[in-house]
Amino acid sequence: MFRKKKDKEVDIDSLNDILFTGKRLLHIGYIIAIIALVLLVTYLVKEWHALRFVGEFLIVISPIFIGLIIAWLLDPLVKWLQGKKFPRILACILVYVLFIAFLFLIIALLVPAMGNQIKDFIGNIPDLVDDFKKFFNGLVVDLNYTFNYDFNGVKDHTYHAIENFGMNMTTKIPNMAFGIVSSVISGGISFFLGLMIGFYMLFDFDKLNSTFISFLPKRWRKGAVELTVRLNDSLRSYVQGLLLIMSLVFITQAIGLTLSGIQAPLVFAFFCALTDIIPYFGPYIGAIPVLIVGFMMDPIVGICCLISIIVVQLLENNFYQPLIMGHTMKLHPVTIMLGLLIFQHFFGIIGMIVATPVIAALKIIFTFVDEKMDVMGKVIGEK
Repeated sequence: MFRKKKDKEVDIDSLNDILFTGKRLLHIGYIIAIIALVLLVTYLVKEWHALRFVGEFLIVISPIFIGLIIAWLLDPLVKWLQGKKFPRILACILVYVLFIAFLFLIIALLVPAMGNQIKDFIGNIPDLVDDFKKFFNGLVVDLNYTFNYDFNGVKDHTYHAIENFGMNMTTKIPNMAFGIVSSVISGGISFFLGLMIGFYMLFDFDKLNSTFISFLPKRWRKGAVELTVRLNDSLRSYVQGLLLIMSLVFITQAIGLTLSGIQAPLVFAFFCALTDIIPYFGPYIGAIPVLIVGFMMDPIVGICCLISIIVVQLLENNFYQPLIMGHTMKLHPVTIMLGLLIFQHFFGIIGMIVATPVIAALKIIFTFVDEKMDVMGKVIGEK
């Protein structure tokens, strides 16, 4: 079959083409098998409700994760002090004292002010509802006169919805307050335990990584160290940059909302900064309650709040993100948005928060493996 008619010699080129095609199909089969395995595992996890068990397990051991993240973030400062001839133990103590002092300073400045604003805001909810009714009543009168149509039915339906909302808020506020206090106490205990765990982890943080790598086969250790360095550099830069951007968004938004005249500006600014963790969708999620409350108070207040949100968003997109984050994650916007949708489907709001760093980590791992094994070259058939 592989012989030429004239010289009866083996046609090496044809044989190589057939073997190469078979090898390429085999690699494609491997990729399909991996995808099928991932789909099977996803289906089994969903059917067995494993995510609920995993979530409860992660909540139980959350102090360990908190301590690990704290130690991971503070380790570069400790190493910098070590470079200045500080002993590691002294460097760890100094960094941790400064970190705790900074936390207590933030808590002492913000928590009492935000608590008072929440209390005042809850007490003014009936007045806000009355102000909105007056504004809406005037709007309906103007619409009736302009369009020569009776909008009173719409007005009555809206009033009924507002009254139901007010009654529900009145009855649910105690339960909501109790739930919030319980969550804060539980989260505070976990965070305090995480601080203690992180302090001890920080002393031997380098040894933790070395211990993990020592469990790998010797031929994998050099590559594991290189991969760990890449992951640490990218993800740590992302987390540090994100925290700095959230702080700037909070400060600028608090100034803008205070000037706008909205009630509880620090609370709404904190909510905007918190939702800013979610790429693309976060600013809109944070803006919705601000605009609702602003326009309920007064149209001028609502317009001023809208201007504040737009200005802060422009600052973030044109200054904060380019200067602080740059191209840290090196992810295409479409990739980020698809990741947000997928993670939100499976893990809810928490999934949207962790989607970007998880996708970035997966990309770094895949790129590293591809550099070492030329996976893409084998799949697309490059010789």
